[in-house]
Order: sequence, then C-alpha cells, then structure tokens
Amino acid sequence: MKPVRTLPLLIGRKPVLEALEQGTGIEKIFLLRTAVGPEVNTIKQLAREYNIPISQVPVEKLQGMTKAQHQGVVAWTSLIQYTDLQAAISHVVESGSTPLFLLLDGVTDVRNVGAIARTALCCGAQGLILPTSHAASLTEDAVKTSAGALRKIMLCRIPSVEQAIDVLRLNGIQVLGTHMKGSIPVYKCDFSLPTVIVMGAEDTGISKDVLKRADQLIRIPMVTAFDSLNVSVASGMILYEACRQRLGAE
Repeated sequence: MKPVRTLPLLIGRKPVLEALEQGTGIEKIFLLRTAVGPEVNTIKQLAREYNIPISQVPVEKLQGMTKAQHQGVVAWTSLIQYTDLQAAISHVVESGSTPLFLLLDGVTDVRNVGAIARTALCCGAQGLILPTSHAASLTEDAVKTSAGALRKIMLCRIPSVEQAIDVLRLNGIQVLGTHMKGSIPVYKCDFSLPTVIVMGAEDTGISKDVLKRADQLIRIPMVTAFDSLNVSVASGMILYEACRQRLGAE
C-alpha cells in the first residue's frame, strides 16, 4: 500500500508555540505523554482555543517523525485554512444564500474527505464541518483528491459533533442524519431549508448522539439490500438531490 503523505513539520516547543500565537495554520500537534512545563501548558491551551487536535504519544512516535531535537513537541502545519463555524454560517446568510453544510462524523479516510469536498463544492454546499476527534488530517493526498476543492470550500473545525450540532441548531439549521434504515427517502426531504447533512463512517455510521438529535434520518433507496456505498459516493448522491431541488426552485 502506498503510504499516506504527511505534512510539513514544526519541531520543538518554541516554533510550535510561536506558530500558534501568530495564527499560522496547524493541522495537528503531537505531544510527548510525559511533557510538562509552562510552554507545554500554553500549547495545550491555545490548541483548545483554535480547535487543533493534540495526540499524546510515546517518544518512539516523535523519534520516528524527526531526528531533530523535538523537546517533546512536533506539529503538522496545515495546507488549508479553517473558518470558525459561526462565522461561516453568518457569511452564508449575509450573502443571501441558504446554508447547506456537511458534517463528517468519524470519517477518517483522507481520500474520502477530499472526494466529498470536491462533490460538495460542485453541488453548492458552502462548508464542510470536521470535528477534531475521530477525523482525518487534511494531508497532501486529501487536497489532491479534492482537485483543490479543500482550498475553495469553507472548512470548519470544531471539537465534537455534539458541539457542531448545538451551533447549527442555534442558527435554525435542520440536522439530517444519514442511516440505512432512515425513515425518509432522500428525494422526499426538503433541502430548500437551511440544512446540514451528517455523514458517518462506513463501518459504524453516524454516532448515537446524532441518531437521537437529528431532525430527520434520511436514507438512499436501493434496489437491493447490498450495503456497498462508499461514504463519498453516498454523499454525492444526497448532495445531487439537494442541488436538484435548489436549482429547480430558482
């Protein structure tokens, strides 16, 4: 299997801390499990504020990433820019458009994320929401698979799916969970409303919290019960229906 390409590195406490303080894009921070000290505490605090995931790792992990003196801290720099979720929603509304977002719940394959972004942009979705936990890091492979869409669509990073739903609900956006046994076929769903579509991982589907809190659970009707739809393909089918309805209403 061809290895997934990673991202340019920031190595050491001071470079990572300076990047955080200056607002330089950071995709993920790798922190030695035993690392302590004022700089480490500040790195953790700023990472929480900017919704940057931290992975606490053994020293072997860091040594495998770099031979340089890492001081217990290594970070992947980001190839793309993130937008605050509330700011993204406000931007869409103020522009006179009806919000259409995708929320990825546990989708960890970088190529799937890239393919979803590409389709989302083509079908009129304005933003992609990526929780920091159980999510793919947006590597060069993700950007390449997206054909550049990851640099054109708004990307919103937020700590959890639950927090994302809270923000979306406060803004009057309906939450549509996707499920094989959803009660509503996708063509009967009203996508003219402000909408977020929640797509889950292929093996586990959407989380229990989404199942409980979604306004509707929608499904893609299939001729057979053969469960074979890739998450990016399923996203494309649902997004096309949303696009069809919205274009037909113009």
